[in-house]
Amino acid sequence: MQNFVESSAPFLRYLEEWQSNLPELALDELIGANPANVAVMCVDVVVGFCNEGALASPRVNQIVTPIAQLFTRLHQHGVRHFVLPQDTHEPDAVEFTAYPPHCVRGTREAETVDELKALPFSDEFTIIEKNALSAFVDTALPGWVREHPEVETYIVTGDCTDLCTYNLALHLRMDANARQLRRRVVLVEECVDTYDVSMETAEQLGIRPHPADFHHVVFLHHMEQNGVEIVKRLV
Repeated sequence: MQNFVESSAPFLRYLEEWQSNLPELALDELIGANPANVAVMCVDVVVGFCNEGALASPRVNQIVTPIAQLFTRLHQHGVRHFVLPQDTHEPDAVEFTAYPPHCVRGTREAETVDELKALPFSDEFTIIEKNALSAFVDTALPGWVREHPEVETYIVTGDCTDLCTYNLALHLRMDANARQLRRRVVLVEECVDTYDVSMETAEQLGIRPHPADFHHVVFLHHMEQNGVEIVKRLV
């Protein structure tokens, strides 16, 4: 393990520099003259991951305002496809063997955060219920994607970087690759994040640590290696 730590140091320094130099992307360039060809995906920005419950994270909560601002700008540019895959678990969800109970159907935890619900166009949101990390397994999302072949650009936002967001972005990319589609998948870093469990907290609670900075940048980099465009922000 000592060799592993030492040999990883150059790569970790590279990752730090890579993240600090993520490019910005002009919203006008991304949307062009065809806002109908653009969809924004916002996964799991719900009360149970932002405000209340066993898995609520202050760090994740910080992406809510940038997402609301991005939604507003996209709507002003004519984008009308706002798709929100969200945890809506059954009370006896099998996933609760790996994570504490969260976002149970019918509870406030499973609701969209208030900041997004307050947007004047929130009635245009398409809510996709999911019972697992993947937004594509046994959900309505694969059908939505196939029913909207005009969408050529997907903007990805949400949480967590290394879990549901990762699964969503990679599935959009792999689905396009498999079907020979010229699809653009763009992830906006300021609108995604993950939760943090320090070594000290993990030892106190007897759970696994989850260093947010590490997981965030490693999974962003892995997504880019597999064809997802990673940008710092849309300007």
